[in-house]
Amino acid sequence: MSASPKDPQFTAVIDVLQRYFDGLYRSDADILRQVFHPKALYATATDGTLLELDMDRYFPIVEKRPSPESRGEARIDRILSIEFAGPVTAFAKVQCAIGEKAFTDFLSLVFLNGRWQIIAKVFHYDIASAQ
Repeated sequence: MSASPKDPQFTAVIDVLQRYFDGLYRSDADILRQVFHPKALYATATDGTLLELDMDRYFPIVEKRPSPESRGEARIDRILSIEFAGPVTAFAKVQCAIGEKAFTDFLSLVFLNGRWQIIAKVFHYDIASAQ
């Protein structure tokens, strides 16, 4: 299913992604609670082993992390693509940075209870080289 940038569902997903970026940049778990489904999965294998967290374990990590905003980091986030598999399923590929880590996130979203929510975040990160 294709959606154009003028489609209300496309716009709604973009809004969720912008709030996701805001939550990460501010290390604000309350914002992230609004965009993640409570049963969402957080996973990476960047270090060669699987790290998978549920939201009850992920949000406290966010709350303890100094925010990129508080450290005066430049905000680097962008949406690379959004695809729809149907009226209640979407996929977004996004990039952002926190500290020296440059992330590429694959975000699966579902439309439930009248709103889009991230149900899975699978990501990879690279360490930025010191310039």
